[in-house]
Parts: sequence; C-alpha cells; structure tokens
Amino acid sequence: MNLNNTNFNDLLTICKRHFGNPRIKGSHHIFKMPWQGNPRINLQRDGKMAKPYQVKQVINALHKLEKLKNEKHNR
Repeated sequence: MNLNNTNFNDLLTICKRHFGNPRIKGSHHIFKMPWQGNPRINLQRDGKMAKPYQVKQVINALHKLEKLKNEKHNR
C-alpha cells in the first residue's frame, strides 16, 4: 500500500475483511480490534483518498494481527 495514494474505499474494504464491520459515527469508521490498546483503527475520508497516517495504522494493525495468529498457531 502506498501511504500517500490509497483509495479510501479500498482501505475500508481491507479493514472490514480483517476486523469486521465498523461502528460509524458521523464521518468516522471505527473498527474494534481483537486486542486492547493500539493500534486502533478510526478511518475518515480525505476526498476519495485515505489519510496517510491512517493507512500506516492499518498496516501496523495487520502486522499485529498476523503476529497474533502465528503465535496462536505455534502453541
């Protein structure tokens, strides 16, 4: 994913696939993580694009999710 050139709808689709449906409050799409604390995902449009810092948050959350799955698998 390119931090500065990611379509909002594409990022939203990725988040829904991995984290379920968001709670929507105004223009914010808030995803509940399967862990407590950060990274938390709160997406908001910037025109048709996703905000770069939010793309980075999603990437970090996906890495953390993969790490948790690997730890669970290796038990």
